[in-house]
Amino acid sequence: MNVRWLLRAKRWAQNPPSEDHVKLVLTVIVACVSLYLVDLIWGWPDWLSVDQSGRRVR
Repeated sequence: MNVRWLLRAKRWAQNPPSEDHVKLVLTVIVACVSLYLVDLIWGWPDWLSVDQSGRRVR
């Protein structure tokens, strides 16, 4: 483990994040997991895919 991580953990223990910050992080994690599960179950929709018809790169 890096010394930098230990210093971060010490700072976090002395000054824990606010409840709103924790809620924001958990919301982002839930959104990411939800998108992953939708992709896993139903697949990625075609309308969200990038079209290959465009300028060719040589």
